[in-house]
Amino acid sequence: MIADIADPAVFSLHPPADALDGVPDGPALDRLLFSRIVGLAAQHPGGVTASLGLAREALAELIRRHAVGFVHLLPTLPDYSGVDAIEEEDLRAFLLNHRAAGMVEEEWLAAIVARRTLGPNHLWQDMGFANRRELNAMFRRHFPSLVALNSGDMKWKKFFYRQLCEREGLMLCKSPNCEVCDDFSACFSAEDGDPLSALARVARGEGA
Repeated sequence: MIADIADPAVFSLHPPADALDGVPDGPALDRLLFSRIVGLAAQHPGGVTASLGLAREALAELIRRHAVGFVHLLPTLPDYSGVDAIEEEDLRAFLLNHRAAGMVEEEWLAAIVARRTLGPNHLWQDMGFANRRELNAMFRRHFPSLVALNSGDMKWKKFFYRQLCEREGLMLCKSPNCEVCDDFSACFSAEDGDPLSALARVARGEGA
């Protein structure tokens, strides 16, 4: 059963014509992306709070503000009592060093991105987004200095781990610069694929 179909923002397959890159901006962007995030996390076998790395109270407030199609989850949200992966704390701190406006949404996103970066797919897929444009729009809105830092448009997971390694003085890459690296395409090639959430099934007309 696709519970998140109740939220029209999740399945807005035809965004406004005036949206940047086909993606809305401002509060409408937050509603769209947080709904997608919760929609995918709600399908996670480990539970929605563990999937996002958020405490129950934080996730409940996120849903009330930006993902009202999922308020039915509130009475059953478990608290998060898991153990963070070794890199999550550093990645959260790195993201918050580049936050735009001191909004609580940026704290939520820092935790969510740090947790979803552990996934096996492209980051936009592991976030539950429809495409990489939505991920880039999120970073432009909430972490714009990261977009400037990632001026070459490196894949975000590769970019994060490169940044963390450089901060620790670790040698991550065998080449002195990206332009002469044999693995250039692994870091900079297109991130194609289907969304992982129920959005993909609806877009293909497969239903629940």
